[in-house]
Amino acid sequence: MFRKTPWWSFVIDLALVAAFVLIGRRSHAESDAFVGFLTTFWPFLSGLVIGWLSVVGVRWPFVSFRSGAVIWIATVIVGMLLRISSGQGVAWSFFVVALIVNAVFLIGWRALAIGLARRSRRRSESRSA
Repeated sequence: MFRKTPWWSFVIDLALVAAFVLIGRRSHAESDAFVGFLTTFWPFLSGLVIGWLSVVGVRWPFVSFRSGAVIWIATVIVGMLLRISSGQGVAWSFFVVALIVNAVFLIGWRALAIGLARRSRRRSESRSA
């Protein structure tokens, strides 16, 4: 399913990175709802797009651990560098949390999808045997 419609994979990643930003802003009770969200979101969105372009460029499957890792690292590293260059704060604790949460989100859903696909394949094979 994901190979035929790679945009779904991007939408999932986009939603999860947005969720990371929303959860973080909410946990710190930050105001300026929409503008604040966009201010925090755009660096990570840029990193996400760069990661995706990298995966598309090498034609890797979108739902794989390798693709998820590249997208994850690009999202966090580019996001942090853009935050620094735009004058937004980057504490070490925020960097660590961003690494962990985005790993769980961006690699985690791929792990679930891969596991479910394998399970479905095994069930199909056992029924046809």
